[in-house]
Amino acid sequence: MTANQMASRQLFVTTALPYANGKFHIGHIMEYIQADIWVRFQRMQGNEVNFVGADDTHGAPIMIAAEKAGKTPQQFVADIAAGRKQYLDGFHISFDNWHSTDAPENHELARQIYKDLRDLPAEKGGSLIETKTIEQFFDPEKNMFLPDRYIKGECPKCHTKDQYGDNCENCGAVYAPTDLINPFSTLSGARPELKNSEHFFFKLSDPRCVKYLEDWTQGVDENGKPRLQPEVANKVKEWFSVRTNPDGTTSEGLGDWDISRDAPYFGIEIPDAPGKYFYVWLDAPVGYLASLKNWFDKGGPKNRKINPDTRSFDEYMAAADTEQYHFIGKDIVTFHTLFWPAMLHFSGRKAPTNVFVHGFLTVNNGEKMSKSRGTGLDPLKYLSLGMNPEWLRYYLAAKLSARNEDIDFNADDFMARVNSDLIGKFVNIASRAAGFLAKKFDNKLGVISEDGQPVINLISSQKDNMQLLYENRDFGRAMRETMLMADVVNAYVDANKPWELTKKEGMEARLHDVCTVCIEAFRLLTIYLKPVLPQLAAGVEQFLKTTPFTIQDAAAQLGAGHVIGDYVHLMQRVDVKQLDALFEVPNMPEASALTAQAAIKSVAKNTPKAVDDARSEIITIDDFAKIDLRIAKIVNCEAVEGSTKLLRLTLDVGEVDDAGQPKTRNVFSGIASSYAPVDLIGKHTVMVANLAPRKMKFGMSEGMVLAASAADEKAQPGIYVLEPMAGALPGMRVK
Repeated sequence: MTANQMASRQLFVTTALPYANGKFHIGHIMEYIQADIWVRFQRMQGNEVNFVGADDTHGAPIMIAAEKAGKTPQQFVADIAAGRKQYLDGFHISFDNWHSTDAPENHELARQIYKDLRDLPAEKGGSLIETKTIEQFFDPEKNMFLPDRYIKGECPKCHTKDQYGDNCENCGAVYAPTDLINPFSTLSGARPELKNSEHFFFKLSDPRCVKYLEDWTQGVDENGKPRLQPEVANKVKEWFSVRTNPDGTTSEGLGDWDISRDAPYFGIEIPDAPGKYFYVWLDAPVGYLASLKNWFDKGGPKNRKINPDTRSFDEYMAAADTEQYHFIGKDIVTFHTLFWPAMLHFSGRKAPTNVFVHGFLTVNNGEKMSKSRGTGLDPLKYLSLGMNPEWLRYYLAAKLSARNEDIDFNADDFMARVNSDLIGKFVNIASRAAGFLAKKFDNKLGVISEDGQPVINLISSQKDNMQLLYENRDFGRAMRETMLMADVVNAYVDANKPWELTKKEGMEARLHDVCTVCIEAFRLLTIYLKPVLPQLAAGVEQFLKTTPFTIQDAAAQLGAGHVIGDYVHLMQRVDVKQLDALFEVPNMPEASALTAQAAIKSVAKNTPKAVDDARSEIITIDDFAKIDLRIAKIVNCEAVEGSTKLLRLTLDVGEVDDAGQPKTRNVFSGIASSYAPVDLIGKHTVMVANLAPRKMKFGMSEGMVLAASAADEKAQPGIYVLEPMAGALPGMRVK
């Protein structure tokens, strides 16, 4: 698509629906900013955009969380939804409508789509819904069938441990929970039991679906652009064919999709099937349509200009020129590239035009975010510290590309890019010229001379290129090229030195020319940055006394005699103190302050008894050296049947067996009162590696993990397992 073709389009844009069991995190905000930049660019083009979102409110996690909070599920999600606005407004996210998947529109649409799939006539191949009696995991302690996400175990394909019961986050394999190796309930830690239950399935393995999805995922849209990014399309392609995996197992292509869950369940009841509910991933994407329908029903998109015949929801969605785009993270590709387009197509609706997939956001050179380690980036804390939301919008834009790649937030890089690029290169262009225009020329622009016009022409000529970069979501390149243009302007200022021209007789015309070039160039650069910096752009529009900028304004000039306003500073620099505060490690409970004495006391049972002030008998360095403390990774953890105190830990201490294969240790630890098994899997801790193995009632314990507790455990209950700083690896010695 060329820049000239990008006009008069009607676009329906969504982001993935956040699950309504908690606040927005920085990953949500990154996705919303990415989509918002693209939406704002489209609006600057003159295209009509309906940009909607909603809370994903159904499923067992909501039901369980609400029960723990002593609320109904409806009240629980309403309380979560009430906190959304401060995030969206705070980061200038321009959704037209925000709704809920528990709204009437979603109940109605989800049921209708299901009926359309169920009641397909014989001439179209017949129904794509069937029932099967399946074996399903049941938690004997919670007395309920377990949703996929409350079952974990080892992936049957790549053998990665601690994977959920519906798909592997490591290899992307889709499977049934019963395929997991060594499954356990994340609610109780118990090993689940198999029981029979009748379930409803969407026949994704039907040749009709397979053929359609192969064509859709590997094909192009009506604009001739691939529907999926190359790396995403290649990954999806693997799921269609029978193949032998590296571990010798076989993948058998697309399987049927289990779309039902048994009561108790918070969700939408399946028509004509009492006690059966839609699996949350069936009705969640329908929430995109429900939010749009709610927006139309409220009269949001009035007086349509692009296509006046699409003034109702049904007309809009049926129109050939309606384009539908989804921004999602790479962890939910399966649902959006297989289930969702198949549901829409075979129910008689239009499938998405494109699905845009992004990677994860890490911190400081790839470290996973963790609030306890001071590597979390809390969006509300960011705003509360007075940090400009457009700093973050610019920084993320500078990192984002059209590819499905992880991006990293580095604090030093963040400060350098904002202070150097936005302030040093961009904003300072205006501040270097505006004062002279006010003092010498009554804020009027002059005529641009022959040597200044090439600077303006260079920037203006990039209009089509910038349109294509934004259209293709290559925001990082757009930011780099904008800053290169800013470098050209600053080089022009440095070469002409307006601060010296103002002191010389007879140089007023030259000074007027140089300052006019600066302001015109600043206006053009602002146009290119407006999708990223909407608030700053609004300030520039006010300063320059113009109408709101569109992309087409980059092809024109303000002209001689145009009067601008008085300049006010548009953006402050990042203060290192703000960044320090943003990543400050939260205060931990007093009982978790681990000392060497507390650690040794918790593991060395033969150490003389400590007195009540927690002061142990003095030892020598040689005594301490006898204890071999090692970093261990908890690769699995499960409750111990018959014990209310013990958890069974499987630890990787960096050891190998005689054949050179990795081997683990089995350790029993009396920490069940403070930790659920699922909370510990994947974490690192410290263990005593040279403690003699001990035969226990439940098996052999081959070491002991370090933990701390208060001296008076009744008055101050709680056990705190040691966790090393990021970067520590299994087998490292603690000394």
